Amino acid sequence: MIKAGIFIDTENLVRCGGWGMRYGVVRQLVEAQQATILRANAYMAYDKDREVTDPLYRKKKTEYRDSVRRESYHLTLKPVQRYTDAEGQTVTKANADLDLAVDALLQAENLDYVLLGSGDGDFLRLVRALQNRGKRVDLLAFSNVSQNLRAEVDNFFSGYLLPGLLPTAEEARIRGFMHHVNEEKGYGFLTIQTGLKPEDRREDVFLHINDFSVDGNSIGNEAFARIKTKQDLLEFDLVENNSGRPQAVNATFFRPELFRPADLP
Repeated sequence: MIKAGIFIDTENLVRCGGWGMRYGVVRQLVEAQQATILRANAYMAYDKDREVTDPLYRKKKTEYRDSVRRESYHLTLKPVQRYTDAEGQTVTKANADLDLAVDALLQAENLDYVLLGSGDGDFLRLVRALQNRGKRVDLLAFSNVSQNLRAEVDNFFSGYLLPGLLPTAEEARIRGFMHHVNEEKGYGFLTIQTGLKPEDRREDVFLHINDFSVDGNSIGNEAFARIKTKQDLLEFDLVENNSGRPQAVNATFFRPELFRPADLP
């Protein structure tokens, strides 16, 4: 039995594209790796002053925390602190990085596998420490992911690619990234995730430059090749071509800022 723990830096994920992330799907992702979850932890900011003075804000936050607890997560709430900077502006801060790191190191004694939910490069040393203890460490993140952190972990899951993780109105559109490109001939192959299991990862989706545009405009072969280099996320419709193979059409860059629900806490 592979014993697993989940450690979610909620504030980082929410700020960087994980609006409305379904915590139950995160558990399903870990279980899809043939692991049994022993610990599931989420670290959140807690603005006591605002919750005391703003009943609507308090109600929304309380309901949000209760919904996460119902998914069997232990919550660690970090009080928000306010400072006045040199320009007289009020600055808020609620950093739970240390709490997460300490908990992960202590609890990992009884774990084989750790899923870290954060794109913060400050966790690089934590990842190395866990790996040096023989733990597998995977990363779940959305936008603004530290490239050093991404390169260090055993496996990286882009939250934008995992089916059902985010509530969007665009379920019919597929998202993926280009892992191979032929610049001269103007085509490439995309990686997509059709489910949560390792075998649900597909790398055979064909994309021709003529099926890609930016704001309705075509691009040149050099710019097309840079999509792979930059690991940009794309969204597209998936069809079968004349050979019965998967092909991306109506493709463009994925713009995560368009998918933030207006009623999230």
